[in-house]
Amino acid sequence: MKIIAVVVLLWALFLPSPGFAQSSSSSQQQIESHARQAAEYLRENKPDLAVPEFKAIVDLDPTNLDAQANLGVLLFFEGKYEQAIPQLRAALKLQPDLPKIQSLLGIAEKRTGDLTAARNDLEEAFSKLGDQKIRVETGMELVELYSATADLDKAAATLSVLRGIEPTDPVLLYTAYRVYSDMAAESLLTLSIVAPSSARMRQAIAHELAKQGKTAEAIENYRAAVKLDPNLPGLHFELADMLNTSSAPADQAEAESEYKKALEVNPLDEQAEARLGEIALRKNNLKGAYDRYTRAVELRPNDPDANIGLAKVLMSMNEPQKAEPLLEHAIQLDPTSAVAHFRLSTVYREMGRAADAKQEIEEYQKYKEMKDKLRDIYQAMRLEPAGQERGETDPRQ
Repeated sequence: MKIIAVVVLLWALFLPSPGFAQSSSSSQQQIESHARQAAEYLRENKPDLAVPEFKAIVDLDPTNLDAQANLGVLLFFEGKYEQAIPQLRAALKLQPDLPKIQSLLGIAEKRTGDLTAARNDLEEAFSKLGDQKIRVETGMELVELYSATADLDKAAATLSVLRGIEPTDPVLLYTAYRVYSDMAAESLLTLSIVAPSSARMRQAIAHELAKQGKTAEAIENYRAAVKLDPNLPGLHFELADMLNTSSAPADQAEAESEYKKALEVNPLDEQAEARLGEIALRKNNLKGAYDRYTRAVELRPNDPDANIGLAKVLMSMNEPQKAEPLLEHAIQLDPTSAVAHFRLSTVYREMGRAADAKQEIEEYQKYKEMKDKLRDIYQAMRLEPAGQERGETDPRQ
């Protein structure tokens, strides 16, 4: 809250004082004297000494917005929330459109247990604040309030706004992780109550087991879900993806069959097309791989994996010039793709562009090391990484 302290204090200090014109000459002189002394104390970084000066101004002229606002701010940052609240409210009554002051009021109310008033003031301030730093602080206070009352939808909506402002803030990211995890747990619990024997319940169980790296158990639950509802969108694809991690020929054959069933349920399933292209390429069926990956790119031109897959097929067909734009597009879509950088370096090398090839191999090494570290973190948590690149571990294959 130090950011808010500095910004609000300076902002409030130089507000015009509407009470001056309404005061007698003697009162105005006293007010101006107290104001000068308060300003001097603030310049000397002695806010505690400025408080009595602002109090004196308020006693002389309760309509002095500058004094009310500064007094409320100073009391707030002294931790005297109960004393700050009346001053902040008085400032807002004099001029309602002060979102920074309203934010502090909401936080003070939250600190003193008046959660209903806090929520109302913080929500109104959050919708009006232009200063992004203060907006993040205010939003985080709101998220705490929403989480405490299990209003997770509003917490998630607020976090979505905050992540747009500060996408790399660790505290914000951790808070988002906790809220989204709570939402997932709440949804899973509700699903287990309303539809404990459903295909979706089995699918959810399988998904959780897959995250924990329990592949065999996940496959068992996916198969059970398919038996319950073979036409459930996405189900065949998820089962196929789990089977596709196995090197057993029977599992591989079943995976291919499930991808085809996924396309029967949804002919526009671009990911299933791409996976079938991957399987065809492993079998050295270049035409089949080309057709599948081409269809996948047509369905979803901005899928990096589909672009990389089609480029790999074209490289196998000795057509690096056609592979080049696909890989460059994949990198535009996902600059961290180690696979795309590696393959593009190969294309450049085959085209005689040694300097470009060297730069791409350096990018490959950088992002490969980064993702190896991420994999270690996930292994420490005993979780399987989500959204892992196809062929990430060895792009030379």
